[in-house]
Amino acid sequence: MKQRHKRKCRHCKELFHPDLRNLRHQKYCSKPQCRKASKAASQRCWLGKTENRDYFRGPENVQRVQAWRQAHPGYWQRRRTKTDSVLQEDSLTQSVETQGESDILNGLALQELSSNQPSVLVGLIANLTGSALQDEIAETVRQLLKLGGDILNSKGGHHAHQASVMPVTGTPDSRSVQLG
Repeated sequence: MKQRHKRKCRHCKELFHPDLRNLRHQKYCSKPQCRKASKAASQRCWLGKTENRDYFRGPENVQRVQAWRQAHPGYWQRRRTKTDSVLQEDSLTQSVETQGESDILNGLALQELSSNQPSVLVGLIANLTGSALQDEIAETVRQLLKLGGDILNSKGGHHAHQASVMPVTGTPDSRSVQLG
C-alpha cells in the first residue's frame, strides 16, 4: 500500500492528505471553495485546447446534440414511480412578509437585477422556447433585445412597434378578449 504524503492545496495553500485512489493527480483539497477552483482550472485547461474551443457551437454540433436527443427521448424528464413519496405534507396557507425583500429590490434597476442572474435568464429563455441549444437561445436573445430596444426607444412611452417573439397560436373557436 502506498504511503500518503501531505500535499499543499493549489487554492488554499493548506496541507491535506490526497485520496488513496487519486494519489498521483489530486492537487486540491476537498473544501468546497477549493473544489470549485479545481473545476474552474480543469475547465480552463479543457477550453484552452484548440480542438475543444468550438465543441458546443456550430451547425454540426447542433446536429450532434439533436441526434442524441432524438435517440434518447425524455432523458431529462424525471419519471415518477409509485414508490416516490412526498417528503412533506401540504402546509397551511401563511401570509408572506415581503417588506424586507422589496426594500432590498427597490434600490436596484431592472438591468442590475437581470445582469446578476445570467443563468436564470438562460434557463427562462430555454423554458419558454422549449430548446436548450445555444444557437436557438442566442437567436431568441437577439429577438428579445430588439423588442426591448423598440419598446424602450419608442416615443411618448407608447409601443411604436408591436412585435412578438413567440408566435400567436389559437384554435379557430378561440375568442380574443380586450382589456380596459
